[in-house]
Formats: sequence, structure tokens, C-alpha cells
Amino acid sequence: MKKLLLILLCLPFISFGQTTYVPDDNFEAYLEANGMGNGIANDDYVNTASIDTVIYLDVTWQFISDLTGIENFIALTELDCSENDLTTLDLSQNTALTELYCSYNQITSLDVSANTALTKLHCIQNFPYGNPNSNLDVTSNTALTELYCSENDLTTLDLSQNTFLTELDCSENDLTTLDLSQNTFL
Repeated sequence: MKKLLLILLCLPFISFGQTTYVPDDNFEAYLEANGMGNGIANDDYVNTASIDTVIYLDVTWQFISDLTGIENFIALTELDCSENDLTTLDLSQNTALTELYCSYNQITSLDVSANTALTKLHCIQNFPYGNPNSNLDVTSNTALTELYCSENDLTTLDLSQNTFLTELDCSENDLTTLDLSQNTFL
């Protein structure tokens, strides 16, 4: 009898799928409106099963300030979160990511060290719009072919490991030197 009671008590938790916490109302509203939610507006949750197979996500111009929940988009290969109000961006769990467009936000430091499959990175900042990125380390992104990081506040940029680069725009930074001797495809 005790086992039956225990099973009945646990049944509601078993019958519902895993959920992902999405505290930003604009991000959650976008996911709900595009079939990636749980059907309950403004409850700060979406069904994980609705997002964990998504490979492309474009949330430009959505006035998002927090992308918490993006970590459960584990199949994501392309993310465009440009033109939002982001100050931080944690993509350390999105290791399948090959293209990232996060320009025109207020991100001051971007860590893409876990995103070793990246081939395209656009992190352009428009200084009057937001805070420029002062730190960018792409040494672990050896597959990178395209890098647009202009209008930031970078003082150094090590591209020695990015030997497949074919496109680069790092203008309007505070770089005093730039060694491109390893970037023969530019």
C-alpha cells in the first residue's frame, strides 16, 4: 500500500516533462509565440523538449536583457541575438554553436572559449549604443573563418590560432599592433 501511495504522489512529477527557467519576459514571450514554450505565458518556464533540438534561433530586436535558458538549447548551431539589451552572454553549454551574431548589445566581455566549433563570430559594438567589449579571446576558436569585432575597445587581439580566417573586421578598436602572419587565407 505504501508503494502505491508513493507512486501516486510521484505521478504528477513523472507525467510532466522537464522545464527550463527563462526569467526574461521578452525571451519567454518570443519562445511561446514561436512554438517553443509550454503554453503558459509569463510563468518563466518553457518545456525543455521544445528547445533542446532547436538548431537555429534568431531573437534580434526583442528587447531581451537576459538569455538565461539558452544553456538548454544544446543542439543550437546558429544564434543571432543582436540588437538587444544583453550585458552578459553565457554560451558555455552551447558547444555545437558554429555561428554567433551578438552585435549591438551592451556586452563588455565575451567568453567563447567553450564554443570551439565556431566558424563565424560577429560581435560588433556601436559605442554610443552600448558598452564596448574590452576583452575577446578567440584562440580556442580554431575553426573561425569570419570575425567581425569592430567598434569595440580591444587593445589586443591574438589571431595566431585562427589560421582559417577569410574575413576580418577589427576596425575602430584600440589595437596598436596586429599580427596576421598566420592568417594566410585573409
